[in-house]
Amino acid sequence: MTFITNERPRAQLPQGTVIGRTLVDDLPRPIEAFRGIPYALPPTGDRRFRGAEKVTPDHQAVIDASDYGPAAPGKPLLPGGPKLLYSENCLTVNVFRRPLESCQPFERLLPVAVYIHGGAFNRGTASMHNTASMVSWSEANFIAVSFNYRLGALGFLPSSITAKEGILNLGLRDQILLLEWVRDNIVHFGGDPQQVTLIGLSAGAHSIGHHLMNYKEGVDPLFRRVVIESGAPTSRAVRHFDADIHEAQFKDFLHELECPEDTPAAQILPFLRSVPYDKICAAQTAVFDKYNPSLRWAFQPVIDGDVIPRPPMETWLSGMWHKVPIMTGFTSNEGSLYVQKQCARSSGFTAFFTELLPLLSESEMSALDALYPDPLKFPHSDLKETRSGVGAQYKRLEAAYANYAYQAPVRQTAEFASSAGVPVYLYHWALETSVIDGARHADNMRYEGCTPQVMSISKTQAELARTLNSYIGSFIAESDPNATSPKDLGEVPKWVPYAQGKPQAMVFALYNKELVGGQPGPAAEMMEDTWRRRESEFWWSKSGKFET
Repeated sequence: MTFITNERPRAQLPQGTVIGRTLVDDLPRPIEAFRGIPYALPPTGDRRFRGAEKVTPDHQAVIDASDYGPAAPGKPLLPGGPKLLYSENCLTVNVFRRPLESCQPFERLLPVAVYIHGGAFNRGTASMHNTASMVSWSEANFIAVSFNYRLGALGFLPSSITAKEGILNLGLRDQILLLEWVRDNIVHFGGDPQQVTLIGLSAGAHSIGHHLMNYKEGVDPLFRRVVIESGAPTSRAVRHFDADIHEAQFKDFLHELECPEDTPAAQILPFLRSVPYDKICAAQTAVFDKYNPSLRWAFQPVIDGDVIPRPPMETWLSGMWHKVPIMTGFTSNEGSLYVQKQCARSSGFTAFFTELLPLLSESEMSALDALYPDPLKFPHSDLKETRSGVGAQYKRLEAAYANYAYQAPVRQTAEFASSAGVPVYLYHWALETSVIDGARHADNMRYEGCTPQVMSISKTQAELARTLNSYIGSFIAESDPNATSPKDLGEVPKWVPYAQGKPQAMVFALYNKELVGGQPGPAAEMMEDTWRRRESEFWWSKSGKFET
């Protein structure tokens, strides 16, 4: 096939042409973008709630790849985000590269980064991440890929009935199909299918964690290194497909769709395939919203014996996971976007974790209560709230949830992987972007991409973005964040691999307070990883209880 970015009339184009677009606005280098290319047949009609099917290359077709394809149906993005077109026909891929010679063979195949977007497995799309800008600003040269996969009930509908149909974890299966597409096709864009790095944040990071765990004897992975941002295979709760909460959520979904209660099990999937698209969307939104306040999110990956072969903790301990270089990390305030900011009473803290994690015993709840000292009982607690507009328990609740859901699992990845001799590069993102939210979950996504919104804030913020971008680009290209760096940045700190006994992390913008009314500070420095580590060790000891 031929890949071009000019705008000639279709009548003048040779057969088998993919028409992309050259992006130049706000970029230091032009980027050729090929967007919205189908990597699977549309999962619509009778293909709804089935495994995705590969597309057959049509060498006679002319593909318009000038813009993103529709987003997967799910929860709308947060207010202020881009307006999106949603459709079940969402399985498309985007490729970004610096201008290359269109003729083959290429002089040198480039490393490839595959970005998996986040969004709690219920929202989000590839276009959230400014992948073109990330490639353009990077000192290291690589090709980047982003894509959409099925979300919500359409991508993750666990239950005994869907297990019998063999359709668990469809969204993760979409991701695997995409990686196979990259293996088979990225060479046509000048990419090396043997040098693929997975990168993703939040649900994208959890996904990568599960692909890391999906080990089969004698089968090579479809990737060679991973960047796991604010996520891990042990993040939050990874349960069996028939856990009580999944069965309850499945029942709620059927109820929202007005599926007759006496419908035979064998007829439920045909019923779901016949329901109008808009009703599916409304039903999955209603069920997600019902469980969202407690953060017991519906429509999540589950242990299915295949894509997620066993409880992640069991996989870590067995050693049956892919031994590839890892970059991973967390933000200081992972929980600030999720927990109730007005939580004021001590009982609210206890009630939240009792509902979220009902398998914690009374003694474990007491230990949790002591681990995060209640500022209403201990006035000198470091979790005492001093900000106006929030409840007295907010800081405490945020710290505990952040530890449980993100920080402890990330460190767990670093511990297990480094103990097996795998190089691990741990980071801690500490840039405070607001007084109330602090260093929020996903803030670093805009910085790794050197987005125009970040680069225009100040020279200090631009330097921070370019430093992070440089480390990640270098890791994608060389498995080493220190291999390349822009000369105009000067000397950047050397990122030391995580080590047992004396763990260290690259801490970004710990002393930079310019976005919250203070002074700027260094972009990054290597530090011993001690921040709330004792609390992380508590959550490590409980991981197995959340995988039942």
